[in-house]
Amino acid sequence: MRTQVAIVGAGPAGLLLSHLLSLHDIDSVVVENRSRAYVEARIRAGVLEQGTADLLTDAGLGDRLKTEGLRHDGIHLQWPGTRHRLDFRELTGRSVWVYGQTEVVKDLLAARHEHVHFEVDGTALHDLDTDRPSVSFTDSSGTPRRLTADVVVGADGFHGVSRETIPAALRTQWERHYPFGWLGILAEVPPSTDELIYAWHPDGFAMHSMRSPVLSRLYLQVDPAERIEDWSDERIWSALDTRLGLDGWTLDRGPIVDRGITPMRSFVSTPMRHGRLFLVGDAAHIVPPTGAKGLNLAVADVAVLARALEAFFGSGRTDLLDGYEERALHRVWRCTHFSWWMTTMLHTTGDALDRELQLSQLRYVCSSTAAATGLAENYAGLPF
Repeated sequence: MRTQVAIVGAGPAGLLLSHLLSLHDIDSVVVENRSRAYVEARIRAGVLEQGTADLLTDAGLGDRLKTEGLRHDGIHLQWPGTRHRLDFRELTGRSVWVYGQTEVVKDLLAARHEHVHFEVDGTALHDLDTDRPSVSFTDSSGTPRRLTADVVVGADGFHGVSRETIPAALRTQWERHYPFGWLGILAEVPPSTDELIYAWHPDGFAMHSMRSPVLSRLYLQVDPAERIEDWSDERIWSALDTRLGLDGWTLDRGPIVDRGITPMRSFVSTPMRHGRLFLVGDAAHIVPPTGAKGLNLAVADVAVLARALEAFFGSGRTDLLDGYEERALHRVWRCTHFSWWMTTMLHTTGDALDRELQLSQLRYVCSSTAAATGLAENYAGLPF
C-alpha cells in the first residue's frame, strides 16, 4: 500500500489531520487498533475552544456543532457561599462550545471512514530516518500489510506505539502524577446550570458540566485508588449536593448512565519529531482535564502540522516541518501550565496553608479584571 501521509490512530487528532489534508488533495490512510463502534463511543472531552470550533467549521465540519453544540460565554467559579461568573465575551471577545468529543469523532468519521483501517493488530513503524517510512500491521481480516508513505504521523495516544518507536536515548520526558483523580458521571437529567461550575470545597473539588440540554456531566475529586464499585448512586449525588451546594440553587438528579474514575497527570515528551515521524496530541503530551485543554491542544498540534504538510507537498518547502516541534511546544507548555494552575487552585490537599492560598487565589481571580482576563484568554483559547 502507498500513501502520502500514514496516520496511526483514529482519534480526533488523526481523523482531523486526515480531513484537513484531503482539503488540499493530500492523500492519507489511517490505521486504528480499535473498532469503529468503540472509537465513536469513547466519552472524553466536552469543551471546545473558540479556535477549535472555528477550525472545524471552516473545514466543513460545523453543521451539527452549530445546531447541537451549546455556546458558552463564561464559567462559574465557586467556593462555599460564593458563586462568581467570569464573562469570557466581555473579557476577551471569545467563547467556548460544549460539544462532546464523541460528537466531533462522529462528524470526522462521517467524512473520513473510508480512509480508516479499523481493528488492526501488531502495528509497527519502520525506516523513519528515510524519505520512505512505513507502517506495518495486520488488518481485520488477518492479512499482513505494509503502508509506505512520505510522512508518518503518530496520533495514537499515550499508550500507542508511535512515541515508543523513538529511541529512548533521544527522548526527554516530564511527568507529574497528581494525588487525586476525577470520578465522572454522565446522567440523564437536564443540567442544573447554564454554564460550567468549577467548585472548590473542603471535601474536594466538584464540577458541573453538560453534554446536551438533556445530559449532565459531573465530576468529583477522589483518591485515584478509589474503586468505582464503592460509589453508589446515592453516595455520588450526596457528595455532589454537598460540594456544589449554594443557597437558593438545587442540583437536579437523574439516572446515571456512565461512570468511571480517571487518574490525573501532566506529561510532556520530546522530540515531537523524529525523522519523518511527527507526534500529535496525547502521543506527546497529557494535561489534567481541569482546564479543558486536552482535545484542544491536540487540535492545535494538527493545525500547525497540517499547514506544514500542505507546504511540503504543495511546493516542496521543508521549513514549516522543521519548525513544527518548536511552534507546537510553545502552546504545549502554555496549556500544561494553565492546566496545572487550574488544578492546583481548585483541588484540595488537606494542607491548611494550601487551603488559604487557594481561597486567596479564587478571590483574586474573581475581583481582578487582569486576573480574570488571564484565565479567560487561556480557557477560551489562545490563537492557533
